[in-house]
Amino acid sequence: MNGNPLTEVVEAILLAAGRPVKIEQMRELFDEHERPSEELLRSALDELGRDCADRAVELCEVASGWRMQIRSRHSDVVSRLWQERPARYSRALLETLALIAYRQPVTRGEIEAIRGVAVSSSIMRTLQERNWIRIVGHREVPGRPELLGTTREFLDYFGLKKLDDLPTLAELRDLDDMKVQLELPSSGAEEQDGAEAAVGSLPGSAVAIDADAGSPDDESGDAGEDSREDQPGEDDSRSAPSLVAAPPQDQER
Repeated sequence: MNGNPLTEVVEAILLAAGRPVKIEQMRELFDEHERPSEELLRSALDELGRDCADRAVELCEVASGWRMQIRSRHSDVVSRLWQERPARYSRALLETLALIAYRQPVTRGEIEAIRGVAVSSSIMRTLQERNWIRIVGHREVPGRPELLGTTREFLDYFGLKKLDDLPTLAELRDLDDMKVQLELPSSGAEEQDGAEAAVGSLPGSAVAIDADAGSPDDESGDAGEDSREDQPGEDDSRSAPSLVAAPPQDQER
């Protein structure tokens, strides 16, 4: 590093925060008489990003602001600092989340029509408890079903700044079957331009597919729902590769 005082202060802020911080929030940390301009802070962030080029940490801008994070190639080793079992999610949950992410706004019925199996209540509950999905409206058809979309927390968790940063299908591997499932029928919800992929391969993704969960479209019981109960750890953020020094605290919603 070249010793730029503002760059060092910005790095200290991001390391201490343990969560994304917006430029406006950084400015508020300075006394009024020495508060840097937005342009100076952006310049300091650019410099910090260059300084991190050959380090184990990197500077990343996500939906909620800027953060320092461990490079993904070190996540397997670093995650062992915490004794909690890493969060594991079934393929059924990840397929449901992928459909919401790439085809939002979409109704639960449309998801079920694509997957050919009812979405279990436990899957929807887990996605809502993680604050990865939210109700964005209602489709103007009889019954006015809820329209589902993703949240800022979803983008933060998977290391994304905006939905346009989702990878395309051409960037993913071993997802031929997922490509078929992500294609809505012509009568379904509006397709999101350029959105063709699956959540399991998102940049910064820390989720793991439960290999013991069985087939993604298992049906059981009278309801014909996905049979797996998705049981994440006590705090799934502890397994995220974006952690620096300590797991980030729950953010305001």
